[in-house]
Amino acid sequence: MTVTYTARVANARFGGFYKLLLLWRGSIYKLLYKEFLAFFVTYLGLSLTYRFVLAEDQKRYFEKLVIYCDNYANLIPVSFVLGFYVTLVVNRWWSQYTCMPMPDRLMCAISGSVHGGDERGRLYRRSLMRYSSLSAVLILRSVSTAVFKRFPTIDHVVEAGFMTREERKKYENLSSSYNKYWIPCIWFTNLVAQARKEGRVRDNCALKLLMEELNHFRANCSMLFHYDWISVPLVYTQVVTIAVYSFFVACLIGRQFLDPAQGYKGHDLDLCVPVFTLLQFFFYVGWLKVAEQLINPFGEDDDDFETNLLIDRNFQVSMMAVDEMYDDLPLLEKDRYWDASNPRAPYTAATVFLLHQPSFQGSTFDMTLPKEDMQFQPLEEIEEGLEPSRHVPLHLLNRLLATGPAPGSFGRRLSLLRHKNSCVSEASTSYSCLCQDTQSTDCSCGPPARRLPLSEVPFAAEQRGWEGGEEAGPWAPGRHEEALAEDSDLAQCSQVSLLHPDGAAPVASGFPSP
Repeated sequence: MTVTYTARVANARFGGFYKLLLLWRGSIYKLLYKEFLAFFVTYLGLSLTYRFVLAEDQKRYFEKLVIYCDNYANLIPVSFVLGFYVTLVVNRWWSQYTCMPMPDRLMCAISGSVHGGDERGRLYRRSLMRYSSLSAVLILRSVSTAVFKRFPTIDHVVEAGFMTREERKKYENLSSSYNKYWIPCIWFTNLVAQARKEGRVRDNCALKLLMEELNHFRANCSMLFHYDWISVPLVYTQVVTIAVYSFFVACLIGRQFLDPAQGYKGHDLDLCVPVFTLLQFFFYVGWLKVAEQLINPFGEDDDDFETNLLIDRNFQVSMMAVDEMYDDLPLLEKDRYWDASNPRAPYTAATVFLLHQPSFQGSTFDMTLPKEDMQFQPLEEIEEGLEPSRHVPLHLLNRLLATGPAPGSFGRRLSLLRHKNSCVSEASTSYSCLCQDTQSTDCSCGPPARRLPLSEVPFAAEQRGWEGGEEAGPWAPGRHEEALAEDSDLAQCSQVSLLHPDGAAPVASGFPSP
């Protein structure tokens, strides 16, 4: 029977779990006390043998064995394998409970879809519900020892009223070597089809709803069967069990207290009871016992599922829903808050303080912003599609021109090639034309009016220096790379090519491409 302590821990308080430690039924003490006593008695037997039975030379050999076991026992990965195993078992345990065949959804569908207040309509509804309950009993007696003890044979199922004698004959005449829990589900579908022909199920939508709910119910029965069939792999269970018990077998020897007079490292204190070793045994073996209890929740342990109680509850509730409560409605009348615009249920004196607490409006309800951050910005000032990281800032371009040579040695033309979204001026952003790869300074593609021709750039003084063969300044051929490397901020600019005034091949500037 399930141990329920939810009401004891409804509120967190000082020492809230302390009272739970005194419970016996379903406790770790009840599961573990036999193994714990066996381990403690064996430890004391070895300790007394070492102290009073062994000779001196035998004691020296035993002490070496103790040190050896203590050094190498920690190589066994107990916490690693045990933690994964218990997590797997607990998840599997809860999944099995969620697969219990509960008839609540099916009984609501039957009550609302199978019509008829006469005796035949009542017979339809009760038979459909009894078939589903019969399927649940058949699968539960196949996986649960408690249910099998209650219904050990099909005769007991017949005597309990889940199956008639005629149905038993049909059930036994169907020869199959497999579990036949699904047969009542087929009877259910056949009976629903017959009710549809008679008009008890009025449309195909209601028929579809009944079939869907039955399939959901049958799927839960099938999952219970498969959980019972496919267990946790045996090798995993064996590895965990061997790891835990071999570790504590080594601890029986390795955790013995040795004679302090021998001067062994870590054996300065001689106690008779290994307190922390016993606690370690309690935790690790107790963890293993938890997995042992939960790995099959259909047994008769304290925390196993109460399958017989579920059978009784489901059968009674489902029959009441489709029979006594069919077409049974209370009188329709106006509720207490019929004319209230803001209905609110009353509070008792123990809960009236909740009225003084503000309702939750959202996590951003109390956020505040500075006044200047709450002003909308005109859309005309927002440059759509502009990516600042891919454009040359204007101040960097000014620094580029400022670090260049004096007018005269730069040449007559400076072409900015392959320059996406030019940032020379505010009006020239995101503009490109087909004339930029030519040597002409006049563009016929209709550039913006504010864009200045490159010929108007005042580099006349430097032009004379270039034409006279003077290679002065960082922008002379062959020296522009050195000048550009002096300023790391210019490394983000787009690629720029310099054209020789005589139409020679362009000289790369070293700027990375956007």
